[in-house]
Amino acid sequence: MYKICSLFAGVGGIDLGFLETKECDVVYANEFDKYAVETYEKNFKTKVDCRDIHNVKIEEVPNFDIMIGGFPCTSFSVAGYRKGFEDDRTGDLFFEMERIFKVRKPRVIFLENVKNLVGHNNGKTFRTIIEKLEEAGYKDKIRYQVMNACEYGDIPQNRERIYIVAFKNKEDYDKFQMPLPIPLDNNIYKVFNFETKVDEKYYYTPGKYKGNIYELLKESMDDDSTVYQWRRKYVRKNQNNLVPTLTANMGEGGHNVPLIKTKYGIRKLTPIECFYAQGFPKDFKLPTDISDARLYKQAGNSVVVPLINRIAENIIKADWLKLDKTEFNQYKNILVCGNPPFGEQSKLAIDFFNESAKFANVIAFILPLSFKKDSIQNRLSLNFSLTNELILPNCSFYLRNQEEIKVPC
Repeated sequence: MYKICSLFAGVGGIDLGFLETKECDVVYANEFDKYAVETYEKNFKTKVDCRDIHNVKIEEVPNFDIMIGGFPCTSFSVAGYRKGFEDDRTGDLFFEMERIFKVRKPRVIFLENVKNLVGHNNGKTFRTIIEKLEEAGYKDKIRYQVMNACEYGDIPQNRERIYIVAFKNKEDYDKFQMPLPIPLDNNIYKVFNFETKVDEKYYYTPGKYKGNIYELLKESMDDDSTVYQWRRKYVRKNQNNLVPTLTANMGEGGHNVPLIKTKYGIRKLTPIECFYAQGFPKDFKLPTDISDARLYKQAGNSVVVPLINRIAENIIKADWLKLDKTEFNQYKNILVCGNPPFGEQSKLAIDFFNESAKFANVIAFILPLSFKKDSIQNRLSLNFSLTNELILPNCSFYLRNQEEIKVPC
């Protein structure tokens, strides 16, 4: 299992995307918002550290393989007025992540943020982030891409975000690819319940709100197959039958609230429907003692889970030490070679050796002459034969059954 360190965990959207691979375990999560923590802990077994991240000492974070985090985006988003690193409240929080990863140097770092991060301050902000990753040992091993939920996550929401994946090992980086676009099979009828009446508080009725909001909505909302937004003074119709980008300020003051027209009347989306529009599963639970405004904020601050999961699956597949059990079961014996790509990276060679021993009989571990047998024998999971006598160039391991099969690196 890959150990996850989740920073700025929110309600756990990124965590969920990684957990759904069935290959990850969250060993540490940090989130300062106590209301988001309540939602997180209602759905996950991990106990959240809700301290200010500035007060978290590096030695207090348990060992981990992958760091994940959507550091607060208000400093870079249009809604947050794009103050960037100069924002006194949240502008420095990326550097708190850096404080940890430059010491721990995890195998993978995964970051998510608003697409405006790329162009903020004429690109200087994004370059700073990349430079900090490079300085920590991830130079030339970083992939990033802006992706839209409706194009890459099969979620009917217009939500563009930048995704950054940095690798410690060149072999992992070389094998990793960002997800390709996929058809949008989901639609708003699958996400929202148009046929069931919800609580009256979500409906717009005559005289319920100040001014002529209801009359404007009734006049403008003539299509029950799409989603609308009330934008303070006018109604915006989504022409592509997509949910507009969910934002943290949904539900505050009535603007930016996605609206739908049903046979029961015009209503705003419920908080749980907003989570569904982010791809959260139907069994995701919301606390009953938190206001709708806070729940809308949590949904708007979260991520598109299916898209995160697609990236996470590719990260797991890119692990060059990850062995396919079904493939190994067809072989009787394995001869593991410590030549390139292991080289002097003895820890990686040992990891590979121990992992392969789970699936088949490892008959010997061939080491380059530079390895000292005594120095690593006690670090192996079992007592296998070690030898320096045979050097096999240009292969990572041999599989033996009826015949010798060379597997190139």
